[in-house]
Amino acid sequence: MVQRCHWASSDIMVDYHDHEWGVPQHDDQKLFELLMLEGAQAGLSWETILKKRDGYREAFDGFDVQKVAAYTEERLSEILQDPGIVRNRLKVRAFQTNAVKFLELQEEFGSFDAFLWDYVGGNPLQHSRGPNDETPSKTELSDKVSTDLKRRGFKFVGSTICYAFLQSAGLVNDHHTTCFRHRELRDLAGA
Repeated sequence: MVQRCHWASSDIMVDYHDHEWGVPQHDDQKLFELLMLEGAQAGLSWETILKKRDGYREAFDGFDVQKVAAYTEERLSEILQDPGIVRNRLKVRAFQTNAVKFLELQEEFGSFDAFLWDYVGGNPLQHSRGPNDETPSKTELSDKVSTDLKRRGFKFVGSTICYAFLQSAGLVNDHHTTCFRHRELRDLAGA
């Protein structure tokens, strides 16, 4: 039997765990999508957001950061009527605000990827947690990323959201050491 992290319990979560979670991501559009979806998750389960991910992709033009940054109040009001997403006014508005700030970071650093991966020296952090070890909800690293993003005007980027983002984007390998993905991702990173 394949050993997985304990939280991968439903089909959609197993698929996400086995193919996406913790894989180092360097594509700016995909990083933007992950950061926005992690913010959308605030107060909800990740499974809820995964079930609505296609709805978010459709509502937000495939997470095209240029298009999202240019949204008008009228467009944001239309999106708030879409049953394919979680219709929270503050979160929907934050997508547009964050797109503008994301573009500013790209301009400053050449890419969001360059800005983000500098926090870990370009290499994923490899954690060695057993199945009975508690995974933190935030760390010193997520505190730094959160503080920096908030200072730059991003919304829904608290430390807990940032840590979930760092995990999902592969900056940290938080798969349990007994999980088959831990070794695969460690080997992928050359660690």
